[in-house]
Formats: sequence, C-alpha cells, structure tokens
Amino acid sequence: MTDLSKVYGADVVAVDRVSFRVAPNEIVGLLGPNGAGKTTTISMILGVLAPTSGSILIDGIDIARNRPQALERTNFAAVYGALPGNLTIVENLRVFGLLYGINNLESRIDAVIERFDLGPLRNRKSGVLSSGEQTRLALAKAFLNRPTLLLLDEPTASLDPAAADDIRRRIRTYAEEAGVGILWTSHNMYEVEEMCHRVLFLSHGAILLEGDPKQLPAEHGHKTLEDLFIAVAREPLTIGAH
Repeated sequence: MTDLSKVYGADVVAVDRVSFRVAPNEIVGLLGPNGAGKTTTISMILGVLAPTSGSILIDGIDIARNRPQALERTNFAAVYGALPGNLTIVENLRVFGLLYGINNLESRIDAVIERFDLGPLRNRKSGVLSSGEQTRLALAKAFLNRPTLLLLDEPTASLDPAAADDIRRRIRTYAEEAGVGILWTSHNMYEVEEMCHRVLFLSHGAILLEGDPKQLPAEHGHKTLEDLFIAVAREPLTIGAH
C-alpha cells in the first residue's frame, strides 16, 4: 500500500497517505482507537471501497488495474462477518470456493475442514455452531483459496480464552506453512503482542507509530502495549512528537 488516502465529501479525511507492506510469513497488527481508519483501510485493500488516491499492490498486481487477479490472492475473516447460517459447513465452503474459481474444489474443502477440525460438523448448519466453531469455519473459508494476503479483523473477539488461544495457534501454524502475510486488527493487546511481528498505530487516518510490539511501548515511555494504545487514543499529538 502506497500513499493510500480516502476522503469523504470535501474535507472528511478517513485515511491519510498511509503506506506499509505485509511480507510473506509476516503478521502485521493494524491498531488504533475506533474511528482511526482501520476498517476503511481494510475495505480499500479488499476492494470494497475505492481509494481517493494512492495504490494497492497484491503480489505486485495493482488492484485498480487488475482487480479480479489481485483480489483472488486475498481473503478475510471477522467476528462480525458470519457466514450464511442456513447453509452447512460444506455448502458454505462450496459457495465461496465457486466464487473464487478454485480448482479441485472438493479436495480443497476436505483439506481445510480437516485442518480446522470440522469433520464431524461438516453437514451441520453454520447457524447452530458455537462461537469457536463458527470462527474455525470462517478461517477455513479464509484459507480456502490459498491467499497470499489474509485480513483478520478481531478474529477471536467472541471467544473464551481457551478457544482464542486455540485459534491463534491454528492461524500461526497454518500461516507459517502456507507463507501467508496477515494484516491483523485487534483491541486485545496481549493477543497482538503474542501474534504480531510488527504493529502500525493509526490515529486520525495516519500511521502514528510503527515497530516491534514488544519493544515499542518502552521506546515511547510506556510499560505495556495497552498503556501505549491508551496514550495513542487520548493524546496522539504528544505520542507522535515523542
């Protein structure tokens, strides 16, 4: 992403010249308080919103010039992005597999079902699954097309600590095996510190801070990543000038 901006109307700047890269096997945390520009940024990467200016390249493919080829290399999962509840696990995966034009679709469906331990539930409607099971289904869908860029928006927000730990482990293992770059948003700073190699703090649509989540707090005079998050939310101008 290079100089990515999104302006609404004459003067409402939602994203302000944001530039960053997500490398293969890298998990990058996109952090910031509500209204900082995270969802708008993700929506532009997914092609849901068109940027006002700037460019998005996925595997070197410009999304503005070659949208289908760029987007077939991405996928998405979020706690609020529930899959159709009247379809079974297999039916959901088949629908999305057809949308992505996946070759050997049935064998690929079997592979992700096995990967996320959904075999005994494969013919169960997704609307009656537990929160943890629905999250595993969302991740199975997200990995179905073998994306090179995966966007995860609060993927463990609805889960208890044990289920969240299981999901984080599964994401980390599969992402490393598949060479996937992940852009991860979360308000759980413990999770971010555990999972992310690098974090970007957004404030008022711009990148305010960037660095290793384990080292960044001390570099800006804070004990924990959560303390730094609170400071960014309350006093971004002070943090940016640190």
